[in-house]
Amino acid sequence: MNTPLYTSAIAAATAAGVVTRPFRLPEAVWAVAGATLILILGIIPPDEVWSGITKGFDVYLFLIGMMLLSELARREGLFDWIAAIATSYAKGSSRRLFVLVYVVGIIVTALLSNDATAVVLTPAVYAACRAANVKDPLPYLLICAFIANAASFVLPISNPANLVIFAGGEMPPLSRWMGIFLVPSVVSIVVTFVALYWSQRRALAGDTIAPHVDRPPLTLSAKLAGGGLILTAILLLSASAMHLDLGLPTFVAGVLTTLLVMTIIRQHPIGIIRGVSWSVLPLVAGLFVIVDAINHAGMTAMLANELRTISVQSEARAIAIAGIGVAFVSNLVNNLPAGLFAGSAVQTAQVSDRVAGAVLIGVDLGPNLSVTGSLATILWLSALRREGFSVSASSFLKVGLVVMVPALLLSLAVLV
Repeated sequence: MNTPLYTSAIAAATAAGVVTRPFRLPEAVWAVAGATLILILGIIPPDEVWSGITKGFDVYLFLIGMMLLSELARREGLFDWIAAIATSYAKGSSRRLFVLVYVVGIIVTALLSNDATAVVLTPAVYAACRAANVKDPLPYLLICAFIANAASFVLPISNPANLVIFAGGEMPPLSRWMGIFLVPSVVSIVVTFVALYWSQRRALAGDTIAPHVDRPPLTLSAKLAGGGLILTAILLLSASAMHLDLGLPTFVAGVLTTLLVMTIIRQHPIGIIRGVSWSVLPLVAGLFVIVDAINHAGMTAMLANELRTISVQSEARAIAIAGIGVAFVSNLVNNLPAGLFAGSAVQTAQVSDRVAGAVLIGVDLGPNLSVTGSLATILWLSALRREGFSVSASSFLKVGLVVMVPALLLSLAVLV
């Protein structure tokens, strides 16, 4: 059997299925199908399939904890309240509202992950725009998509892809992380804001919003959910600073906060459990198996050798090639499989922190080019559809070209 050929074909078909969702089947179906086919064909033995699945255990715990916290905050109206606060402080100014929503998006992404911004903040912003009689909510909704990726490497907890890239390797302690990514994150956030504002300037100039917006009541359960989120963020920052895995503390915090709130308001947690997007877990597990098969076929070693060679010749060149290459590949196959593959190559090549950082920036920021670039953007589209609002792939691409390209190039430039 030509193992590299079969592995490449299955990986390509799986990526296409995840991105295009044939027959409207969930993304997880195609990832699991690809992993199952790898097992049936014997490309890797069953014990390596199981090893690939268990490799992502910390990622699964992190996702479960974050999804529980996000769903709890959504159900109890915490984000609706925050969005209403931002709208009321805008005082009738569309530009001021744009800035306020952007700031909220930074905070939510940095402390709760980019998926929380896509899933929870998007409907809250849409509801706030509707309450404020905003003529065109698109500029504010675009913020939720773009800041979810632009701010997703502020902290290790800001994007599950960060954990995916370092799965099986060494996650940098918080002090080293900030040394690598603090300045690029600031550049990414600022440039994304400027470019996005410039692209939406005409819509904002012609928009008017109500100067007074009624705030929804902040219930006891919403306050408790907010307290749980703040404590979770502190816990995760502490765990990251002590160089501990982030999955278990996130999982424990999510479960305990959910049980506490549900107990106090005397409701069964089944509603929260049903609201969680559990299909994300088999999606990630299937992708882990496929990346293990790619490693087994020797393709990761080939890429790692090339990356190592380029890094020895010129670190600046390696940063540019790795960051830009991974960024655009992420839009072709989605950043989760791209991150898994690139992360394995980085760990094998044992390149410098700055080259590894360029790969992570490409995986996190690159997906701002297209609607298929990241799981967060796909979740953002789903959230919009539930509200009866749609954004075409072509219109997003036009904005993405203006916003992502300069943000990526300048973020990589400060690494050199």
